[in-house]
Amino acid sequence: MAFTSRLLSKSKQLYAGQKILQQERTIPARFFSKEAASKALKGDEMLKNIFLELKNKFETAMGILRKEKITIDPDDPAAVAQYAKVMKTVREKANLFSESQRIQYTIQTRTQDIPDARTYLLTLQEIRIKRGLTDDLGAEAMMFEVLDKVEKEIKKPLMRNDKKSMGLLLSEFDKINKKLGIRKEDLPKYEEQLELKIGKAQLEELKKDAVEAMETQKKREEFKDEEMVDVKSLDIRNFL
Repeated sequence: MAFTSRLLSKSKQLYAGQKILQQERTIPARFFSKEAASKALKGDEMLKNIFLELKNKFETAMGILRKEKITIDPDDPAAVAQYAKVMKTVREKANLFSESQRIQYTIQTRTQDIPDARTYLLTLQEIRIKRGLTDDLGAEAMMFEVLDKVEKEIKKPLMRNDKKSMGLLLSEFDKINKKLGIRKEDLPKYEEQLELKIGKAQLEELKKDAVEAMETQKKREEFKDEEMVDVKSLDIRNFL
């Protein structure tokens, strides 16, 4: 276990820090919002505030990770659920976006100045692809078909400020949702499913990194007689 402890002690802190900083990249934007502009902060003071906020979030997250047990077993639904639960606690306590909130924020910022419905849908498609999300139900194709139908009917591109035609489009979207069994009240369930999917992917990444690190260390002369441990037996809390 000597080499296991040594190689993982810093890597887990780095991994946790990366996840926190990745989620935090969009948050400091509020420092540049209209509300914050009135404070007229100087550049160095603004950067200091951002740094301190990131530092506090990191310390909050590490404090939780030092207490909660995480089992690196992406094939165990219980381990995935526990990991997702811990990361949700981290987000809530450190005031970080969930994945669905990050997607919503991206959509809002990317589409707020788009005037027409087609560019709006194409932007949503681009965001979905970049996020690695799949459209298993084929809803996207259906929405474009409906848009084609509406634009053919009004004989011009559909603008988002055309309330009458947009109402028609949204009405058709509601029909698509009903056909696919998508209900607004089920959105929390869909968000939970997304978080579990992300949790499983992150555990797979942790497992892969841990195995590769141990295999690399195993090649060193000082550790050649030590057996590699099963990553499932590792307690991350011991390495933070």
